[in-house]
Amino acid sequence: IATEVAVLVKKYRGSLSGEHGDGIVRGEFLPYMIGESNYELLKRIKKAFDPNAIFNKGRITDTPKMDENLRVESGRVEPEIATIQDFSDSMGILRVAEKCNGSGDCRKLPSAGGTLCPSYRATRNEKDTTRARANALRQYLTDTATENKFDHEELYQVFELCVSCKACASECPSNVDIASLKAEFLYQYQKVNGFSKRNKTFAYNAKLNNLGSLTPKLTNWFANLSFVKNRMGIAPQRVVPHLAPKTFRKWLDNNHKELEEGTYPNGQVLLFCDEFTNFYDVSVGVDTYELLTKLGYQVLVVDHQESGRAFISKGFLEQAKAIATINVDIFKELVSAETPLIGIEPSAILTFRDEYIRLAEDKIGAEQVAKHVFTIEEFFKSEIAKGAIRSEQFSDEAKEIKIHGHCHQKALSTVEATFAMLNLPKNNTVTIYNSGCCGMAGSFGYEKEHYEISMQMGEDTLFPKIRATDASVAIAAAGTSCRHQIFDGTSREAQHPVTILKSCLK
Repeated sequence: IATEVAVLVKKYRGSLSGEHGDGIVRGEFLPYMIGESNYELLKRIKKAFDPNAIFNKGRITDTPKMDENLRVESGRVEPEIATIQDFSDSMGILRVAEKCNGSGDCRKLPSAGGTLCPSYRATRNEKDTTRARANALRQYLTDTATENKFDHEELYQVFELCVSCKACASECPSNVDIASLKAEFLYQYQKVNGFSKRNKTFAYNAKLNNLGSLTPKLTNWFANLSFVKNRMGIAPQRVVPHLAPKTFRKWLDNNHKELEEGTYPNGQVLLFCDEFTNFYDVSVGVDTYELLTKLGYQVLVVDHQESGRAFISKGFLEQAKAIATINVDIFKELVSAETPLIGIEPSAILTFRDEYIRLAEDKIGAEQVAKHVFTIEEFFKSEIAKGAIRSEQFSDEAKEIKIHGHCHQKALSTVEATFAMLNLPKNNTVTIYNSGCCGMAGSFGYEKEHYEISMQMGEDTLFPKIRATDASVAIAAAGTSCRHQIFDGTSREAQHPVTILKSCLK
């Protein structure tokens, strides 16, 4: 059939190559399409520049037939791989990896825009592409006979520099979500090889902060001692984020009665008290609560678990699954179109729309909750469109703002919502940086062996743009990691969009 197609294409003076070129698949038809003499010229050029046939062997010249040398053998039974995450939407984890078609969009350089793939942009090494990770995982899951098909040091090396930015979930033409594959790999690999002390510390960060917040000054001093950072494998150049003097939940408790007073013409919202806001960015939590209250919303904060983001990123999926299950059970009885759940930290609130659906015991409940979960920026954009929040509620003072979007916002939400939110005051001038990944990626940038790569990711696009921004311009960044990285790389203070918008209130 393929030969007949080639004959028809030539008959009507078309090109068999299409947009992707000839490569290995259509190479066998080249002698017919371009003529034997021209084909011989190609072979001579190839031999002149590559006499030992070591570069792209079997591509364009001397290719196998298109039904030979196939990745999948006819009649072979593909292995069924047991996973803790639910990959049934793709018929299993192996098929998720197989979605990669090798197009190489993950090899884009910063000049091409977007975010994909931050680690490749920093190292320019094929090993660090989304494509390499998908292909390596597919190969080991398919062809190894070990009981635990994830137990390979080579896979660990391939996944090591993945920062789980999730750009591949949106920018890859096949939407191969390598972040979910990395989380599963780490879980399966560490079940056999053990969880390191440092990974346990980062994974259980919220639990440890719950204890550390009893004496925050002492905890902050101890965590930043040189010998402590060295022992924990934290880069000496980094300052471990400081716990706030009191948690956001403590602030809520102290102001409970005062906050309940008043009328709320715009109804109720549930605010997710994520672990980053609760322990570190308490002022952002306060700004969010006060801003929503002043705009006519009754803000409810219930008892719930942390988001589980740290457990997911470090491969502690049993713990993450337990958290997802509890949080879904809590919120499925509370959230609705009239009472949505909104979150401040993108990486935390977006777990409800992403990982929880793969992890929670009640998948139907998780999907139902996800329909009513929004980032604070998405919520504002929606309320502005309804006319519930109006520009007249904000000052006329001129303010210039530039936005750096969190990677998970760009992949799973939209930075345009932040633009709509901050552009509401009529004299605000707002633009969005085309800034890629900041490079911090939670704990990644704090790990001493990853510090240089982390900073290089920031230097690719974000840091130069911020250094070129006038000091009078406000920089908005929703991610707590982004704000720390911006300060470490440029000495500029970035603010959460909520804090900026609150400063614009009349």
